[in-house]
Amino acid sequence: MSEQGRLIVLTGPSAVGKDTVLQELFAIDPSLEYCISYTTRAPRPGETDGVSYYFVDEPTFRTMIDRDAFFEWSTVYGELKGRTFETVNRAIASGKDTVIKIDVQGADKVRRRIGDEGVYIYLLPPSLEALEQRLIERGTEDAESLRARHDLAVAELALKDTYDHQVMNDDAKRAAQEIETIIQQVRTNRGGPA
Repeated sequence: MSEQGRLIVLTGPSAVGKDTVLQELFAIDPSLEYCISYTTRAPRPGETDGVSYYFVDEPTFRTMIDRDAFFEWSTVYGELKGRTFETVNRAIASGKDTVIKIDVQGADKVRRRIGDEGVYIYLLPPSLEALEQRLIERGTEDAESLRARHDLAVAELALKDTYDHQVMNDDAKRAAQEIETIIQQVRTNRGGPA
């Protein structure tokens, strides 16, 4: 029986660049697995069902909650997001280290569920101003939503010191390389590659 993979939990405020950094990370280390989450929000331009997220309607998501299908789930900006036990367990059982991209609220739930079995990485923006500019440039938020995301980002950034590692996303490729170094150190410290 092969060794189980480890969960690499990547979090940070909205628009910090998690998707871009992950794209670079998977180019550096294709042995990593990605655990896709479910969401009730509509796809953004360029997102694909079953690749970016599993896009479902709210009644479907709530039925999954009632069936206790979720490893973790949260309400984020009025939308439901979560990962099922099935997708997490399948990824870990593959023996590959598995990355989950998750909001701060969800990362806290993962930590309460699996504790030190996960590796928790907080992706930091170069500055709050840079984060706000990324949100504006994304063009998916109205003024009220931008204010809400700003306020939540300030609260979430205050929690950064509770994570195992902090990585500054001043350059996506450099940030991905730093995360890969962290993953390699974890593999070495825990008995080799997954």
